[in-house]
Amino acid sequence: MPPRMIFKREDVLKIAYEIVKKEGFQGINARRIAIELNSSVHPIFRHFKDMEELKRAVYQKIYQKYQEYILSTSKEEKQYKQMGISYIKFAKEYPEFFKIIFMQETNLNAENFVMTDKVGDDVIKAGQELTGLSYKEQKKFHIKVWIFTHGIACLVATKTVEFSEEEISELLEKTVLEMLQGFKGGK
Repeated sequence: MPPRMIFKREDVLKIAYEIVKKEGFQGINARRIAIELNSSVHPIFRHFKDMEELKRAVYQKIYQKYQEYILSTSKEEKQYKQMGISYIKFAKEYPEFFKIIFMQETNLNAENFVMTDKVGDDVIKAGQELTGLSYKEQKKFHIKVWIFTHGIACLVATKTVEFSEEEISELLEKTVLEMLQGFKGGK
């Protein structure tokens, strides 16, 4: 009889994460993970109380990936613009993750939704350097910029519209500057 494989919590989580990366949460179930592990479902439920607990762990891993991605790709001179570009690139490179984090029903208003994103505060502070606005004004302005940027990211994540990197860069730079002029003029 061959020795029984012992799977760690991280093994189960890694398989579930990879399935969700390709197919979203709809692709994940205990049987599918067991097949990928070449095992029974027993190792899954040894480490996770139920599938909901596993899904929460996968979500945390996805959100951590998002944070690392945004912060690691946004260390440039035009940080505010680059964070917007990184947000859209994340939607393109990880569409299922983007949909899970940003395209689910939350019943939050735009301000609360933006502020629940742990990266949101960093983005607002980076925006202040560009705009010269107070934190409160920048937060209000950023919500408008986020709605615009989020729209592009949703189009990219769902493959509704394809944009080149140059188009994205130009759209963000020109539109945000036009929005800023309008915002400052309307104060």
